[in-house]
Amino acid sequence: MSLQYDQIRVELGVDEIPRHWYNIASDLPVPIPPPLDPKTNKPAEAKSLEAIFPRAAIRQEMSTDKYIDIPEEVRDAYLLLGRPSPLQRAVRLEKALKTPAKIFYKREDMSPCGSHKPNSAIPQAYYNMKEGVENLTTETGAGQWGASLAMACAFFDMKCTVFMVKASYEQKPYRRHIMETYGAKVFASPSLETEFGKAMREKDPNTSGSLGMAISEAIEVCVRSKNTKYSLGSVLNHVMLHQTVIGQETKAQLEKIDVTPDHMVACVGGGSNFAGFTFPMIGDKIKKKNDIDFVAVEPRSVPSITKGTYEYDFGDTAGMTPLLKMYTLGHEFVPSAIHAGGLRYHGMAPAVSSVVDQGYARAVSYEQTEVYEAAMMFSKTEGIIPAPESSHAIKATIDLALEAKKKNEEKVIVFNLSGHGLLDMTGYASYIAGNMNHF
Repeated sequence: MSLQYDQIRVELGVDEIPRHWYNIASDLPVPIPPPLDPKTNKPAEAKSLEAIFPRAAIRQEMSTDKYIDIPEEVRDAYLLLGRPSPLQRAVRLEKALKTPAKIFYKREDMSPCGSHKPNSAIPQAYYNMKEGVENLTTETGAGQWGASLAMACAFFDMKCTVFMVKASYEQKPYRRHIMETYGAKVFASPSLETEFGKAMREKDPNTSGSLGMAISEAIEVCVRSKNTKYSLGSVLNHVMLHQTVIGQETKAQLEKIDVTPDHMVACVGGGSNFAGFTFPMIGDKIKKKNDIDFVAVEPRSVPSITKGTYEYDFGDTAGMTPLLKMYTLGHEFVPSAIHAGGLRYHGMAPAVSSVVDQGYARAVSYEQTEVYEAAMMFSKTEGIIPAPESSHAIKATIDLALEAKKKNEEKVIVFNLSGHGLLDMTGYASYIAGNMNHF
């Protein structure tokens, strides 16, 4: 039976799990600026990256091929993670808003880790395992990436070490316990496990930490340890690539119900869920096959696109990474400890930055109290408690739906529900109690 426009839930069969990842670098009119070696200011060579990344990831990082095949072992793991995920109609939210707009959301909250992050954690762990790597190091902010990589390492019988931003380590203990349940070692960053961490602690014993600091610690452990590589949960091109399973599924689901969105919305921190959700459709926009408004939503306290500058900067605080051309607040930026909404990275993925710079997407920002207000409304209407990160997209969606109401326009808005918030209740409790800061 053919699917109707007003159907509440659009499913794909397991045989429709994407067989390849989409690479937007193949379609952008202006190439994504390459990473630079900070010593020479020339494009970084593949060999210089082999100390921290597996060769397969480096090839993907530098590739301009339109499609890259997904290994069958990875597709099998995607199936275990609940792919393909549903596309769902927000009927009750529409009614509460009294809007003529139709709102859909992609259910990335249904994976075992509760977010989109396993889409890249699984292939990264897989490629490292295939090249004989036994240990992975990484950083995590709110903990979604750390939990996902810990699970992926458990899948492929590897060890995992996670440096978790101190503010989140203290605010979100259950995310840490999930990582430990999967077998990972987790340290509050900055830690006493690395020379860089010790230096940051000495400089400011009360620092709340940052993703830039945690990245520096993870890389330091990687380069000094035997048979160890580093794994990143966002920012780099190969991570954006892996996440495009989201957008490819969404595109197929929208085609099943013969719907073209007017707006596609996702939150942005490092950029991975926005890229994964939108890039397949942005590729069509580049070819003038659609005129969708793509909206990247960031926190006002970490406004890398809306307030940052588009320039080369380090991806970490210590300056151990290559220089990346991106919207950035500066690699020494440290977000406030009272910022509860995730999305804490100082810069934006070069691929996402390039898409925005070339005019194919735009960015907006919100303060955390209005984001949590939107989250509460979504929880009460749709029954799902969203991750604070995803709630940025919900806030922007609500604003677009109210704009459609004001103009009496039947717009179609699709957003990415990148994760659930069941392990983020400290932030919700603060908002409910009226203790949350406005910024």
